[in-house]
Amino acid sequence: MAEFKGTPITPELHAYVLAHNPPLDPVQRGLVETTQRALPDHAIKQIAEEQGSLMAFLVRLTGARHVVEVGTFTGLSALFMAQALPEGGRLVALDISDEWTAYARQAWEQAGVDGRIDLRIAPALDSLRAMPEEPHIDLAFIDADKDNYINYWEELVPRLRPGGLIVVDNVLMAGTVLDPGNHPMGAAVRQFNTHAAADKRMESVMITVADGLTLARRVGS
Repeated sequence: MAEFKGTPITPELHAYVLAHNPPLDPVQRGLVETTQRALPDHAIKQIAEEQGSLMAFLVRLTGARHVVEVGTFTGLSALFMAQALPEGGRLVALDISDEWTAYARQAWEQAGVDGRIDLRIAPALDSLRAMPEEPHIDLAFIDADKDNYINYWEELVPRLRPGGLIVVDNVLMAGTVLDPGNHPMGAAVRQFNTHAAADKRMESVMITVADGLTLARRVGS
C-alpha cells in the first residue's frame, strides 16, 4: 500500500486554506448564509467554499464557454462558474426543485449573471437527452442523486468536446465507498468510481477536496 502523504484537515487548517483562497464576494457569502439559515437540514448539499473557488478557476483555465451543471440546489456552484465565464458564455443548470432553486435565482440576479444561466427544472436525464448529441460541452459538473451518476456520465461524455472536462462531487461519500454495507449512496458512488476510472474515453484523477472530487478530461474524439 502506498504511503499516505496527506495532511489531516483540522478546522483551524481548513480556515487557513480558506484564508489563502479568493474571498467570497458579498453575493456568494450571502447565499452561503441564506442556505444555512433557510435550509439547515439540507445545507450540507451546498458545495464547500474551496470547491467554488476551484470550479471558477477551472472555468477560466479551460476557457469554457458552454457549461452544464447536473444538480444545482441553491445555486452556489453555478454562481461561481457563471461569474467566471467569458463574454457570451452559457451555463445550463439542471435541477428538479423550484423551491431550492428560488434561492439560486435570487442570488444570480443579485450578482448580475442570471442572463448567463439557463435553469431547466426537470429530471436531469431528460434534459441531458434533449441536448444536441454532438460534442459541444466544455465543462460539466455532476453533483446530484448518486444512483444516476453513471447515467449522467454516459449522457455527458459523448457530448463533451475533446479536451473538455467533467468534475464529479462526493466521490468519497464520507468514506462509505470503502465499506458501503448499508449505505446505498456509498455503494452507488463506489460503482460510479469504478466505472469512471475504467472509461478509456476519459483521463481521470480523484482528489481529496472536501468530500472528494473526480476530474476527468475527454481524450477520445
